[in-house]
Amino acid sequence: MKLRNVRQRLGTIVLATICLVLSGAIQLKAQGGEPRSFAIKGAKIIPVSGPAIDNGTIVFSKGIIVGVGKEEPIPPDAWVIEGKGLTVYPGFIDSFTDVGIVAEPTEGDGKGKPQSLSKGPEDRPATTPWKNAADEINTNDPRIETWRAAGFTTTISAPKGGMFPGLAAVLDLAGDRPGNFVVKSTSAIPVSLQAPGGFRNYPGSLMGAIAYVRQVWIDTNWSALAEASYEKSPRGAERPRYDRTEFALNNALAKHAIVLLPGNNSLEIQRAMRLASEWKLNVVIYGGQMGYAVAPELAAKKIPVLVDLKWPEAEKDADSEAETSLRTLRFRDRAPTSPATLQKAGVKFGFYSGGITVPKDLLPAVSKSIDAGLSRDAALRALTLSAAEIYGIADVLGSIEKGKIANLVVTDGDIFDKKTKVKIVFVDGHKFEVREPQRPSDPPKGDLTGKWKLTYSTPQGQEESIADLVMSTDGTLTGTLTSQRGTGTIFSGYLSGDKFSFTINIPIEGSPQDVHFSGTFDGTAMKGTIGAMGYSFDFSGTKPGIRSLMTGGAK
Repeated sequence: MKLRNVRQRLGTIVLATICLVLSGAIQLKAQGGEPRSFAIKGAKIIPVSGPAIDNGTIVFSKGIIVGVGKEEPIPPDAWVIEGKGLTVYPGFIDSFTDVGIVAEPTEGDGKGKPQSLSKGPEDRPATTPWKNAADEINTNDPRIETWRAAGFTTTISAPKGGMFPGLAAVLDLAGDRPGNFVVKSTSAIPVSLQAPGGFRNYPGSLMGAIAYVRQVWIDTNWSALAEASYEKSPRGAERPRYDRTEFALNNALAKHAIVLLPGNNSLEIQRAMRLASEWKLNVVIYGGQMGYAVAPELAAKKIPVLVDLKWPEAEKDADSEAETSLRTLRFRDRAPTSPATLQKAGVKFGFYSGGITVPKDLLPAVSKSIDAGLSRDAALRALTLSAAEIYGIADVLGSIEKGKIANLVVTDGDIFDKKTKVKIVFVDGHKFEVREPQRPSDPPKGDLTGKWKLTYSTPQGQEESIADLVMSTDGTLTGTLTSQRGTGTIFSGYLSGDKFSFTINIPIEGSPQDVHFSGTFDGTAMKGTIGAMGYSFDFSGTKPGIRSLMTGGAK
């Protein structure tokens, strides 16, 4: 009996030891299964803050760069990466986006109608500055991985929707929990002058929106003065009323958050400059595509600009015979010259994704500005150090220097060369290898580019969506899909032969979900299945006005 008890106890101990080992192994895998120290040896290093270093070495430990140079000593515990033939850049920064932020549910009845009318400024319409992107992070946003794979390690992300949609935060695109993404929780106050609700609803117009935003700043300033006076001498004084909009804005301004004002064409940019002067705010203008027309004024006022990389172009389904104004044609032609003009005038500027929904299109868009006269060094700086300086984070991001966060992009050539590929990305010192997604290699039979009406039955009943597709010559599909549930960006899409596949991510029942579309295309129509949340159902797609072979010639 004693021997049996001893064996049972030994068996229990062995089993417990195996469980501990396995649990430790699982935990290690969850943390990345990698050492905390790395060295990239023998690479070409582009620090941005200084001259390039050929055959250089970067050493970083626990997410921080500890050495950069020709003869840097490598710690014995470091994971050494042979850098011969590779080039290392600082991680790129998307200067204004909503990547990584939980999408807002559709308001009202799902058809864009507001739930109620605002009675005036006291209702604080379209104003939620107490929301902070740092508290709204969605670690399952698939754009985090795709932006990172394109070399973007950092975003300045903000909620969307409204005139004061919420505070922007600086995020590094890696982490096992939302808090690990946050570099700076309060970096900017985005402002929009697009009045919600149309003329039925206050503010209802551009003039109303400007008046409303002006009043918010006046109220915010008064609130700060009243609060300071009351705290100094509260006895016998009427206490100031609490307003969470004013409280949130004052807190953000106290933390030196910049204010982002819209201005894309010359009139909007000039208006933003006047408002910045009137409101006495530390303003950065976003849009900036007509900066070529007002660069000297921007330089004189020392106002930085964030340039939208979605260059203006004709709509894909526009009437080819419709006349286009000379002003519009000139704008399309000259917009990519704005960065070069801003550089020449001495205006600090950064780049942001704007209307670009596929990150692989971001660097080609930057290259378009290089073709239009921008120097490569200035283009790279706008993606890195200049963006960091604009947001006050240049002490920790934007260049390869000792003491900065180890956000690095490792490529097999010049980043602006079309053939160059991103091989490895480091975010906070964590290593991510970039691998090309595998897909069928048959050449596409036809072109899916254009707007498609998709019809399908869901557990909630009959529904329709509009898929706005763009197909590259190799069959890659990008674009958006809009339904009553909202708009989702298409990723991982392709047409190979007559078979297509694409995926979007949209909020369903309050949680972001991947929705997968796949099927066949006959040249004029598509049909297939939709997979989401364990359900699968059929759909068909037609281009409005084009006869479909699959629907019996119906239009």
